[in-house]
Amino acid sequence: MMLVERYHDISCGHRVVGHEGKCRLLHGHNYRIHFTVTADQLDEIGRVVDFSVIKTALCQWLEDHFDHKFLVWEKDELLPQLQEVSGESLVIVPFNPTAENIAKYLVEHIGPQQLKDYPVRLVSCKIEETAKCSATYSL
Repeated sequence: MMLVERYHDISCGHRVVGHEGKCRLLHGHNYRIHFTVTADQLDEIGRVVDFSVIKTALCQWLEDHFDHKFLVWEKDELLPQLQEVSGESLVIVPFNPTAENIAKYLVEHIGPQQLKDYPVRLVSCKIEETAKCSATYSL
């Protein structure tokens, strides 16, 4: 299997509902998000896909939807208060916004949606919260 990867950096806030430590508090990260894409066959040039496709379809989606936003779980008890003060910077998501859940959401939901017009698929996503801590979801 041939794989290609491109990463993108965003700044994003969240809190982890039920966390036993300080991650239960409002905070943010400078995330590095790695997208890994494959295809059933290489194109006529010998590529899985041009890297600009990943940039346009996936990295730009991150810029438009997550960068400089605050991710909050739709079941978070603080949601009403956060909605009062955050305006359009709040992104309500259907999952507790851990790095693991963000990676899974990007692979299972955003990848198929954003890459539907290309003969490739997003097979893995690695979310680096810090240089030392990351989570990866792969099909």
